[in-house]
Amino acid sequence: MNRTDRLYALVEELRAVAPRPRSARWLAGRFEVSARTVERDLDALRQSGVPIWSVPGRAGGYCIDRDRTLPPLALSPAEALAVVLALRDNAASPFADAARTAAQKVLATLPADVRSREKALESRLFEVGDRVPQHRHARTVAAAVEHGRVLSLRYTDRHGVATERSVEPLGFLRAGRRWYLVAHCRLRDDIRGFLVEHIQHAAMLDEAVPHRDDTALRRELARVDARALAADVT
Repeated sequence: MNRTDRLYALVEELRAVAPRPRSARWLAGRFEVSARTVERDLDALRQSGVPIWSVPGRAGGYCIDRDRTLPPLALSPAEALAVVLALRDNAASPFADAARTAAQKVLATLPADVRSREKALESRLFEVGDRVPQHRHARTVAAAVEHGRVLSLRYTDRHGVATERSVEPLGFLRAGRRWYLVAHCRLRDDIRGFLVEHIQHAAMLDEAVPHRDDTALRRELARVDARALAADVT
């Protein structure tokens, strides 16, 4: 059994007995490797976001949160590839990192034969043109929206003029393949759309975004064409 298959099998073994633990020695015997190898594998799974923790004591070992992991998915190789490609298409979005790890988790739930056929199918897929680059500060911007925190931005508008400003994130707007941060700009005291690829620097502050009535924002979004609304801010 190669390491990829063993990682998949470790998750399924822990899911099968959850919430009871399995010891590293028991798992080592099950997969015919050393206890140290099992511990390294479990540590790698934890670092990738799998909710595994250790239970101390003679009857302890390693547990997994079944409710926070995916069961095996009944996907065909073509369906698996379609999911991975759809997630990969988010490279330009503020959720690029989340899409990448989500794709890894989907693939990890597939049986070995389906994974191998998905890989074979992917090898016959040819893409022409440059990939859309991931924006440097997209992760920080997405975290500020998720946690409701004020952002400090250095932003360059369509004329190349850079400004420093604090903004209160309200959400994201997608226009074609371009992503905009919709926020209340304190510099202009109004709602603005910031093209994510034009954000030169972003820092999430400790200050929480104050509650604002978003009726005007929703009315504007319903009324104005997305391309006009998402014009670079000044």
